Amino acid sequence: MYDTILIPYDGSDEARRGAEHGIELAAALGASVHALYVVDLPGAPRTVYIRDDEEQIREEHRDYGERVTEELCGMAGEQGVECTTAIRTGSPAEEIVDYAEENGMDVIVLGSAYQGKFRAILGGTSDKVVRTSSVPVITDRMSVED
Repeated sequence: MYDTILIPYDGSDEARRGAEHGIELAAALGASVHALYVVDLPGAPRTVYIRDDEEQIREEHRDYGERVTEELCGMAGEQGVECTTAIRTGSPAEEIVDYAEENGMDVIVLGSAYQGKFRAILGGTSDKVVRTSSVPVITDRMSVED
């Protein structure tokens, strides 16, 4: 059914919840997972002006992305699940969908934060992924109590 599972992960509580679900699913199915972190810098690449410290900020985000994707792979390894890491830069929803399609993922599993009624209308990253992905998406939504 699912041989390769994409788990977008940024280290947040909601991402951890989605990661745990994705790893459990992978372990049950004998699937592998891909841990994806997306560097999302405000204003980049939407601006022509480059901040003096932009390269330093990119490097800090990349280092953080390496740490959190390795953390996810450690969680997967504890369950006997094979894990691959990837880091991309851009709009998180677009990069998640593009990565899934370009790498032949069978499903995307991600957590989703409780955003309240107003933010739910606008939609967060998980909502955008659900609406735009040609790859099936499983979300694990946190409630207001979580």
